[in-house]
Amino acid sequence: MASAAAAISAALSSLSLHTPSRRSHLFNTSLFSSSSSSIRFHTVPKLAAAPRDDIDTSFFDNLDPNAEITFEPPAPPEGYVPPPAFDELPPESEEAIAAAYEEIYGPAYSGESVLGNDIYIMDAKVKKASGLLGRNKREKPNDGFEERVVQVRRVTKVVKGGKKLSFRAIVVVGDKKGHVGVGVGKATEVVDAIFKSAVNARRNIVTVPMTKYLTFPHRSDGDYGAAKVMLRPASPGTGVIAGGAVRIVLEMAGVENALGKQLGSKNALNNARATVTAVMKMRQLREVALERGIPMEELWQ
Repeated sequence: MASAAAAISAALSSLSLHTPSRRSHLFNTSLFSSSSSSIRFHTVPKLAAAPRDDIDTSFFDNLDPNAEITFEPPAPPEGYVPPPAFDELPPESEEAIAAAYEEIYGPAYSGESVLGNDIYIMDAKVKKASGLLGRNKREKPNDGFEERVVQVRRVTKVVKGGKKLSFRAIVVVGDKKGHVGVGVGKATEVVDAIFKSAVNARRNIVTVPMTKYLTFPHRSDGDYGAAKVMLRPASPGTGVIAGGAVRIVLEMAGVENALGKQLGSKNALNNARATVTAVMKMRQLREVALERGIPMEELWQ
């Protein structure tokens, strides 16, 4: 024991030659020394924090913490008339109560409607909410866009336990007023796949430039992957002469006179997206004339 204490004392004596830095005094550092029988610990006291002069405490000089402070509400504005109490209002009639109830919850099952609504509207909502076999039926959003399914395919994914079957749907949405979008979605059910692809299509809406004859302002070509699509304007009365996904995209956009041709792959999704790419390259003639700073008549000279 004496030899161990002597060894510790020799080690500490060698360390005591170094002057402790100022940083060591900022913390609660413990230095220990040894004697022949035990080790004693000495704690260096912390330095007191310097007072701060940037904090203004003059607000509390005249404040008595034991004083009772009474709340004085602000005076009402001039011309203020307090609303009547609830029990002072005139009683509502039965017709008003029935109309308010029908406005919130719909017509009652009694077969009488105060607002002139269909008495079977609640039954229709219940039937519409639940689909076949008790599944929830999703309602289409009433935003003015129509949906058309281009393709529904069954796809498989090879996993560790085997093959996982699902359905992939391609849907084109448009308002037939110059706005169209293409979307794709996958799900284990066909209805869910169509719903997901319709939501995806609404997130990718593009504007189709058209003339007053509901055709393109100029010719354009677009490609997506291995699919290539050629779009050409047509005279009034021609109609949409195109096939496959190109025709569906143009019809949902509201184009009535146009020529379209698929030059590359026959993939429906790639051709639909190639059509959107070709449409996005088109520009109105007035936009080109405005950028060039010339009248539209000089574009054909």
